[in-house]
Amino acid sequence: MTDSILYEGKSKYICAGKDEYSLVIHYKDTATAFNGEKKEELSGKGRLNAAISNLIYKFLEKNGIETHLINVIDNTSILVKKAEIVQVEVIVRNTAAGSFSKKYGVDEGTALSNPTIEFSLKSDELGDPMINASHITAVGIASCSELDEMARQSLIINELLSGLFIKAGISLIDFKLEFGRYDGRLILCDEISPDSCRLWDTGTEEKLDKDRFRRDLGNVLEGYREVLRRLESVC
Repeated sequence: MTDSILYEGKSKYICAGKDEYSLVIHYKDTATAFNGEKKEELSGKGRLNAAISNLIYKFLEKNGIETHLINVIDNTSILVKKAEIVQVEVIVRNTAAGSFSKKYGVDEGTALSNPTIEFSLKSDELGDPMINASHITAVGIASCSELDEMARQSLIINELLSGLFIKAGISLIDFKLEFGRYDGRLILCDEISPDSCRLWDTGTEEKLDKDRFRRDLGNVLEGYREVLRRLESVC
Protein backbone atom coordinates (compact mmCIF):
# COMPACT_ATOMS: atom_id res chain seq x y z
CA MET A 1 0.00 0.00 0.00
CA THR A 2 1.09 3.55 -0.64
CA ASP A 3 0.81 6.58 1.58
CA SER A 4 0.00 8.96 -1.29
CA ILE A 5 -3.10 10.94 -0.34
CA LEU A 6 -5.89 10.74 -2.92
CA TYR A 7 -8.36 12.90 -1.00
CA GLU A 8 -8.41 14.77 2.30
CA GLY A 9 -11.61 15.73 4.09
CA LYS A 10 -12.33 17.47 7.37
CA SER A 11 -11.92 14.38 9.56
CA LYS A 12 -10.28 11.73 7.36
CA TYR A 13 -7.93 11.29 4.45
CA ILE A 14 -7.90 8.56 1.86
CA CYS A 15 -4.98 6.73 0.26
CA ALA A 16 -4.63 4.00 -2.34
CA GLY A 17 -5.28 0.47 -1.11
CA LYS A 18 -3.61 -2.84 -1.79
CA ASP A 19 -5.23 -3.09 -5.24
CA GLU A 20 -7.51 -1.18 -7.61
CA TYR A 21 -10.60 -2.32 -5.70
CA SER A 22 -9.64 -0.97 -2.26
CA LEU A 23 -8.71 2.19 -0.41
CA VAL A 24 -7.18 3.04 2.96
CA ILE A 25 -9.00 5.52 5.19
CA HIS A 26 -7.07 7.30 7.94
CA TYR A 27 -8.98 9.05 10.74
CA LYS A 28 -7.67 12.46 11.78
CA ASP A 29 -7.76 14.19 15.17
CA THR A 30 -9.40 17.27 13.66
CA ALA A 31 -12.77 18.37 15.05
CA THR A 32 -14.85 20.70 12.87
CA ALA A 33 -18.27 22.29 13.02
CA PHE A 34 -20.38 24.74 11.03
CA ASN A 35 -18.94 23.57 7.70
CA GLY A 36 -15.37 23.94 8.93
CA GLU A 37 -15.73 27.45 10.39
CA LYS A 38 -14.93 26.04 13.84
CA LYS A 39 -11.89 23.79 13.95
CA GLU A 40 -9.62 22.27 16.59
CA GLU A 41 -7.16 19.42 16.95
CA LEU A 42 -8.20 16.97 19.68
CA SER A 43 -5.48 14.42 20.34
CA GLY A 44 -6.90 10.90 20.23
CA LYS A 45 -10.18 11.79 18.53
CA GLY A 46 -9.29 9.86 15.36
CA ARG A 47 -8.56 6.71 17.32
CA LEU A 48 -11.84 6.96 19.21
CA ASN A 49 -13.94 7.55 16.08
CA ALA A 50 -12.21 4.68 14.29
CA ALA A 51 -12.79 2.29 17.19
CA ILE A 52 -16.46 3.26 17.56
CA SER A 53 -17.20 3.11 13.84
CA ASN A 54 -15.42 -0.22 13.43
CA LEU A 55 -17.47 -1.76 16.25
CA ILE A 56 -20.68 -0.48 14.70
CA TYR A 57 -19.81 -1.61 11.18
CA LYS A 58 -18.90 -5.11 12.36
CA PHE A 59 -22.22 -5.24 14.25
CA LEU A 60 -24.12 -4.16 11.14
CA GLU A 61 -22.30 -6.69 8.94
CA LYS A 62 -23.33 -9.45 11.36
CA ASN A 63 -26.92 -8.27 10.95
CA GLY A 64 -27.03 -8.29 7.16
CA ILE A 65 -25.90 -4.77 6.22
CA GLU A 66 -23.05 -4.70 3.71
CA THR A 67 -20.46 -2.03 4.47
CA HIS A 68 -17.25 -0.89 2.84
CA LEU A 69 -15.11 -2.23 5.72
CA ILE A 70 -12.66 -4.97 4.71
CA ASN A 71 -10.40 -5.00 7.74
CA VAL A 72 -8.83 -2.83 10.44
CA ILE A 73 -5.18 -1.93 9.78
CA ASP A 74 -4.34 -0.09 13.00
CA ASN A 75 -5.89 2.25 15.57
CA THR A 76 -6.68 4.96 13.02
CA SER A 77 -6.63 3.20 9.63
CA ILE A 78 -8.96 0.80 7.83
CA LEU A 79 -8.93 -0.98 4.47
CA VAL A 80 -12.21 -0.48 2.60
CA LYS A 81 -13.88 -1.39 -0.67
CA LYS A 82 -13.42 1.27 -3.34
CA ALA A 83 -16.97 2.46 -3.92
CA GLU A 84 -18.35 5.36 -5.94
CA ILE A 85 -19.86 7.59 -3.27
CA VAL A 86 -23.40 8.77 -3.98
CA GLN A 87 -23.27 12.52 -3.45
CA VAL A 88 -26.24 12.52 -1.09
CA GLU A 89 -26.19 12.20 2.69
CA VAL A 90 -29.09 10.40 4.33
CA ILE A 91 -30.13 11.83 7.70
CA VAL A 92 -32.34 9.73 9.98
CA ARG A 93 -34.05 11.41 12.92
CA ASN A 94 -35.78 9.77 15.89
CA THR A 95 -35.95 12.82 18.17
CA ALA A 96 -36.11 16.53 17.35
CA ALA A 97 -32.74 18.22 17.75
CA GLY A 98 -30.37 20.64 16.05
CA SER A 99 -31.45 22.03 12.69
CA PHE A 100 -34.73 20.08 12.76
CA SER A 101 -35.83 21.91 15.91
CA LYS A 102 -34.74 25.29 14.52
CA LYS A 103 -36.41 24.84 11.13
CA TYR A 104 -39.72 23.43 12.31
CA GLY A 105 -40.14 24.95 15.76
CA VAL A 106 -40.18 21.60 17.55
CA ASP A 107 -38.65 21.63 21.02
CA GLU A 108 -35.34 19.80 21.17
CA GLY A 109 -35.78 16.41 22.80
CA THR A 110 -39.31 15.88 21.45
CA ALA A 111 -39.74 12.26 20.38
CA LEU A 112 -40.91 12.00 16.77
CA SER A 113 -43.93 9.83 16.01
CA ASN A 114 -41.94 8.01 13.36
CA PRO A 115 -38.33 8.03 12.16
CA THR A 116 -37.86 10.74 9.52
CA ILE A 117 -35.50 10.64 6.57
CA GLU A 118 -33.91 13.69 4.97
CA PHE A 119 -31.50 13.98 2.06
CA SER A 120 -28.76 16.58 1.88
CA LEU A 121 -26.44 17.34 -1.00
CA LYS A 122 -22.92 16.23 -0.18
CA SER A 123 -21.17 19.55 -0.85
CA ASP A 124 -18.98 21.43 1.62
CA GLU A 125 -18.87 24.35 -0.81
CA LEU A 126 -22.66 24.74 -0.70
CA GLY A 127 -23.01 23.88 2.99
CA ASP A 128 -24.62 20.45 2.48
CA PRO A 129 -28.10 21.87 1.72
CA MET A 130 -31.25 19.78 2.06
CA ILE A 131 -32.42 18.37 -1.27
CA ASN A 132 -35.53 16.39 -2.16
CA ALA A 133 -35.89 13.24 -4.23
CA SER A 134 -37.23 15.12 -7.25
CA HIS A 135 -34.18 17.40 -7.29
CA ILE A 136 -31.82 14.44 -6.87
CA THR A 137 -33.24 12.51 -9.81
CA ALA A 138 -33.64 15.65 -11.96
CA VAL A 139 -29.92 16.43 -11.89
CA GLY A 140 -28.85 12.79 -12.12
CA ILE A 141 -27.24 12.34 -8.70
CA ALA A 142 -29.11 9.12 -8.03
CA SER A 143 -32.04 7.18 -9.46
CA CYS A 144 -35.42 6.64 -7.83
CA SER A 145 -34.55 3.01 -7.17
CA GLU A 146 -31.26 4.01 -5.53
CA LEU A 147 -33.01 6.52 -3.27
CA ASP A 148 -35.57 3.91 -2.31
CA GLU A 149 -32.79 1.46 -1.48
CA MET A 150 -30.85 4.00 0.57
CA ALA A 151 -34.01 4.85 2.51
CA ARG A 152 -34.82 1.18 3.04
CA GLN A 153 -31.34 0.37 4.33
CA SER A 154 -31.28 3.51 6.48
CA LEU A 155 -34.45 2.52 8.31
CA ILE A 156 -33.12 -0.98 8.94
CA ILE A 157 -29.83 0.47 10.21
CA ASN A 158 -31.79 2.84 12.45
CA GLU A 159 -33.70 -0.06 14.00
CA LEU A 160 -30.54 -2.09 14.53
CA LEU A 161 -28.52 0.78 16.00
CA SER A 162 -31.34 2.10 18.19
CA GLY A 163 -31.52 -1.34 19.79
CA LEU A 164 -27.76 -1.56 20.18
CA PHE A 165 -27.41 1.88 21.73
CA ILE A 166 -30.33 1.45 24.11
CA LYS A 167 -28.55 -1.59 25.55
CA ALA A 168 -25.64 0.76 26.22
CA GLY A 169 -27.88 3.31 27.94
CA ILE A 170 -27.72 5.69 24.99
CA SER A 171 -30.53 7.20 22.91
CA LEU A 172 -29.86 7.48 19.17
CA ILE A 173 -31.30 10.92 18.47
CA ASP A 174 -30.28 11.26 14.82
CA PHE A 175 -27.45 10.27 12.51
CA LYS A 176 -26.01 10.67 9.01
CA LEU A 177 -25.23 7.91 6.52
CA GLU A 178 -23.41 7.76 3.21
CA PHE A 179 -23.70 5.06 0.58
CA GLY A 180 -21.57 4.04 -2.38
CA ARG A 181 -21.98 2.04 -5.58
CA TYR A 182 -19.94 -1.14 -5.50
CA ASP A 183 -20.16 -4.03 -7.95
CA GLY A 184 -23.68 -3.08 -9.00
CA ARG A 185 -25.13 -2.57 -5.52
CA LEU A 186 -25.31 0.08 -2.81
CA ILE A 187 -23.21 -0.43 0.31
CA LEU A 188 -22.77 1.60 3.49
CA CYS A 189 -19.66 3.82 3.45
CA ASP A 190 -17.94 6.57 5.47
CA GLU A 191 -18.30 6.25 9.28
CA ILE A 192 -20.84 6.05 12.09
CA SER A 193 -19.42 7.76 15.16
CA PRO A 194 -20.15 10.60 17.60
CA ASP A 195 -19.08 12.90 14.75
CA SER A 196 -22.04 11.77 12.64
CA CYS A 197 -24.64 10.93 15.32
CA ARG A 198 -26.41 12.64 18.17
CA LEU A 199 -26.12 10.35 21.18
CA TRP A 200 -27.71 11.20 24.54
CA ASP A 201 -27.52 9.36 27.84
CA THR A 202 -30.94 7.77 28.28
CA GLY A 203 -31.23 8.84 31.90
CA THR A 204 -29.69 12.29 32.07
CA GLU A 205 -29.88 13.31 28.38
CA GLU A 206 -26.22 14.28 28.64
CA LYS A 207 -24.82 14.76 25.14
CA LEU A 208 -22.07 12.29 24.26
CA ASP A 209 -21.44 13.45 20.69
CA LYS A 210 -20.03 16.30 18.58
CA ASP A 211 -22.55 18.74 20.04
CA ARG A 212 -20.12 18.95 22.95
CA PHE A 213 -17.75 20.61 20.49
CA ARG A 214 -20.36 22.55 18.49
CA ARG A 215 -21.93 24.06 21.60
CA ASP A 216 -18.77 24.51 23.69
CA LEU A 217 -20.01 22.08 26.35
CA GLY A 218 -16.48 20.89 27.08
CA ASN A 219 -15.01 17.42 27.71
CA VAL A 220 -15.48 16.40 24.07
CA LEU A 221 -13.20 13.38 24.17
CA GLU A 222 -14.67 12.24 27.49
CA GLY A 223 -18.04 11.92 25.76
CA TYR A 224 -16.53 9.91 22.91
CA ARG A 225 -14.66 7.66 25.35
CA GLU A 226 -17.89 6.98 27.22
CA VAL A 227 -19.62 5.95 23.99
CA LEU A 228 -16.79 3.54 23.18
CA ARG A 229 -16.73 2.13 26.70
CA ARG A 230 -20.46 1.44 26.67
CA LEU A 231 -20.46 -0.06 23.17
CA GLU A 232 -17.58 -2.37 24.07
CA SER A 233 -19.64 -3.61 27.01
CA VAL A 234 -22.57 -4.67 24.80
CA CYS A 235 -20.90 -5.71 21.53
